Amino acid sequence: MRQSERLSRIVEQLSTNGSVGVGDLAADLGVSSATVRRDLVLLEQQRLLARTHGGAIANGVLFELPLRYRSARRQEQKARIAQVAAERVPEGAAIGMTGGTTTTECARALSDRRRLTVVTNSLNIASELAVRPNLKLVVTGGVARPESYELVGPLAEASLSGLYLDIVLVGVDGIAVGAGLTTHHEVEAHTNRALIARARRVVVVADSSKIGQIAFARICGLEAVHEVISDTGADRSEVAALRAAGAAVTLV
Repeated sequence: MRQSERLSRIVEQLSTNGSVGVGDLAADLGVSSATVRRDLVLLEQQRLLARTHGGAIANGVLFELPLRYRSARRQEQKARIAQVAAERVPEGAAIGMTGGTTTTECARALSDRRRLTVVTNSLNIASELAVRPNLKLVVTGGVARPESYELVGPLAEASLSGLYLDIVLVGVDGIAVGAGLTTHHEVEAHTNRALIARARRVVVVADSSKIGQIAFARICGLEAVHEVISDTGADRSEVAALRAAGAAVTLV
């Protein structure tokens, strides 16, 4: 298992349980206790945990995994979703992208396209595309969230006014009947809603772990969504419920 995957698993367990033990982690990850201790030292240096005798405890409430650790999960599924999402983008389109690991994969899938205009509030997507002379990149202003690398707030939303997008690719932390699209942070939800409002077509890109989940803040209802693209690991009953509610769901 690669270090990035181990770190992601450790932070995820901290987020869920509040503490971890070296012995349990070594057994779960299939590595030595010495390797686990080195990983804990690295995460402590990043102020994500505090080491204890025999393990570590969360440094504060880790209700949202930082993007750099979420990106190590379900990479193959996200890449498949991104390829299908890229097929939905017509040549010469003006496209919006929210932040997230799956939308970042979408940006990579679209990076060789010509005559695209990409509007995003995501710093990591901007860094992926800024070196691409074949497309036009527009980055919103706003306050940067360290957890998601997204620019959010009134400055971001003001920079979107007057823009018209053909399609927006939206990353979420949850999508479910009743709750609609949700994310962990209320200001991020508001900014994403402003980006959605500028687009003629809304496509949600979400791996199967997000299907049927509800996060803290609502972005918008299902009625605003034209298509949901996920992977075949999605819970079939949740997919059926989304379809029954009128959402077009594509599994890849």
